[in-house]
Amino acid sequence: MPDAYIVSARRTAGGRRNGRLAGIHPADLGARVLDAIVAETGVDPAAIDDVIIGCVSQIGEQTFALGRNVVLASSLPDSVPAVTIDRQCGSSQQALHFAAQAVMSGTQDLVIAGGVESMSRVAMGSPVTLAAQAGMGEGPFAKSIQQRYGVPAFSQFTGAQMVADKYGLDRDTLDRFALDSHRKAAAAIDAEAFAREIVPVEVTTPKGERLMHERDEGVRADASLESIGSVKLLTEGGSLSAATASQVCDGASGVLVASEAAVKAHGLIPLARIHNLTVTAGDPVIMLEEPVPGTRRALDRAGLALDDIDLFEVNEAFASIPLAWLKALGADPARLNVHGGAIALGHPLGATGTKLMATLVHALHARGGRYGLQTMCEGGGIANVTIVERV
Repeated sequence: MPDAYIVSARRTAGGRRNGRLAGIHPADLGARVLDAIVAETGVDPAAIDDVIIGCVSQIGEQTFALGRNVVLASSLPDSVPAVTIDRQCGSSQQALHFAAQAVMSGTQDLVIAGGVESMSRVAMGSPVTLAAQAGMGEGPFAKSIQQRYGVPAFSQFTGAQMVADKYGLDRDTLDRFALDSHRKAAAAIDAEAFAREIVPVEVTTPKGERLMHERDEGVRADASLESIGSVKLLTEGGSLSAATASQVCDGASGVLVASEAAVKAHGLIPLARIHNLTVTAGDPVIMLEEPVPGTRRALDRAGLALDDIDLFEVNEAFASIPLAWLKALGADPARLNVHGGAIALGHPLGATGTKLMATLVHALHARGGRYGLQTMCEGGGIANVTIVERV
């Protein structure tokens, strides 16, 4: 089967809720990343076969074929097609899988996979809540589903606490992990570790000042165990708080996936080769534990052992998820989320998949690692796992 290569991997710096990126339409935010990818690679934009954009809250400014609108807002010609997909938090990681599969099948040569989510402008959960307010139907969970699983709805907050309880993760352990996320992210910013992946975005402040947004807004360099421990728990008797959950975030990201023929034809320099693409699903009630069996399956299919992987990116939807993943698999914590994760850097939902991939491939190059593994817990009890090899 032909190889698929990542030849560019870029992201915006995360914007806090109602922060610097809040004034930018999601289509324009995604377009900034597409333009940066084209400029960096020098590829004729008309040669791009497709654009696949992940987005979770597809309503309002993020509806009506958001992927297509991202292309129309960019410098790409309108001859470039696009599609929007939703695999919840793994949407842009799945976009990468689809792009790689298209290239590996030989049907396409150049595909941009990415995602965008403006959580300031389109609130998380608004497709459900606004429809309910308008009296549109019974919601996404049919009675047959409720009866099958014995729950009226599925909650990521419930699932995250169930994972914490199952793996014996108390509040102190979760708080310390969150503090470490901020510390690693702050150190990465100071060391300019994100310089090659971040797309600067010009913004206008409420005071009318024009400046470049190129630093993740959510990182708290002054965070302490005391400040994190003072945050109210999400549920009475639980162990998770807002401080040990991912931050609401505005952002966009993308990668350009190329065939070997396209690499040669366009003089591209690959960053990584796609080594394995895996997606699994399990219990939708505990929901967020699926990266554990997903990782096991991906490693088995790739013929690799956990020790063969130099760096891991496990999305910090909640601190309990990467901690449970570490405990279940016996992975080396020193290789996990080495530049911090979503607790510090934010989780712009549909954009997080290729956001993490941008961080992973650039970190592999900076550290001289060979293999990187990325996984994401997703709504409905699904997980994507991607293994890449540095080139």
